[in-house]
Amino acid sequence: MVVGLLKRLFGGTRKFTYEEARELAAHEDSNVRATLAAHPEIRPEILYFLSEDKSPEVRRKVAANPATPPQAHPGLAADPDDQVRSGLAAKIARLAPGLTAHEQDRLRRATYDALETLARDNIPKVREILSDALKDVANAPPDVIRRLARDAEIAVAAPVLQFSPVLTDEDLLEVINGSPIPGALSAISKRSTVNVRVADAIAATDDVDAIAILLGNPSAQIREETLDRLVDRATDIEAWHQPMCQRPKLPSKTAAKLARFVAANLLQSLAERHDLDRDAAVAVAAVVAKRLDEMEASGPQRAEVKKASDEAAALVRARQLREKGQLDESTVDTALAGNDITFVVCALAVLAELPVTVVRKTVTTQSAKGIVAISWKAGLSVALSEQLQAKLLRLPAGRQLRGRDGTFPLTAEEMAWQLEFLGA
Repeated sequence: MVVGLLKRLFGGTRKFTYEEARELAAHEDSNVRATLAAHPEIRPEILYFLSEDKSPEVRRKVAANPATPPQAHPGLAADPDDQVRSGLAAKIARLAPGLTAHEQDRLRRATYDALETLARDNIPKVREILSDALKDVANAPPDVIRRLARDAEIAVAAPVLQFSPVLTDEDLLEVINGSPIPGALSAISKRSTVNVRVADAIAATDDVDAIAILLGNPSAQIREETLDRLVDRATDIEAWHQPMCQRPKLPSKTAAKLARFVAANLLQSLAERHDLDRDAAVAVAAVVAKRLDEMEASGPQRAEVKKASDEAAALVRARQLREKGQLDESTVDTALAGNDITFVVCALAVLAELPVTVVRKTVTTQSAKGIVAISWKAGLSVALSEQLQAKLLRLPAGRQLRGRDGTFPLTAEEMAWQLEFLGA
């Protein structure tokens, strides 16, 4: 009879009677018991019995089996074999939603107690598995999540600090204002939403890496006063320069301060920003031009710096002319006739309210449709758009797009699409 049962067990039979399963559970061969412990349709009381098996492999199978009853969880959570506990941690997270520290139901209480035990496990890998499984569970037990967030191992704490929706601002502030382990503030800085109070608290620390990540997080709500204080500290902290220059909304005062000390490549990005008010844009561009001139006179890579300097100066001039109401079609046409390509590019960018990089990309790729769209957005004539194709893009006549009777050769929808395609 036993031989027949073994054949059925190893052959993948789905059903066993209680008596048959009990007989297999008492088999002297641990491989038989382990195979039974992994079976998806074995009665809960058999699995509970096997949860105390002398073989670690059997207990590992029980811990991982979804059919294992909650009564077995506390014992498995305290099992001497770390693989048993790891397997249980990976499985039990699906039972965590909705559990609280005040469970009255005996089975739910058993599962909660097992979670608590696993969250305190002396093997970091067990706690790491649990943290990773619970990191995005919206109604995971708050006490368990808070314990994991305060873990001494960053591999355990980081997943919940970065992702868990269970952690409140108060929870995060408690971590920040405590004695956070290395990497904890960086994990918080990466959250999909970093509210003002949390951003302020991180910015007030000396954690250079975490602040760099915070500055680079577009969803971090950093107050203008906080950003301004960080700029005052940033002169010698190069890791902050690029994320500061690339903040989605950069106050004019902050941009002007940055322009005084960041590297040449970042100066260009500051000069080309379109979220600054007109006066600030002119002022920042003037500071950029002055600094680039200084770099050109004294520093290495003079050719690259001179090109950036010339473009910054052209951008300042174009913006100043616009402020005086003197940047118009005639100005662009005159510069084009004089082969002042750098100024033409900057003038088109200012008139069309586009980044200089978009216009530069259009010229580099010789996009006839692109320059037509830019001309349209800049309020220039069809005739000048044709001149731009010939002299700025240097396109042969056969590749140029010509309008009829003063009408652009593309529809408004087509030109809007072209601008979107170019990254405008």
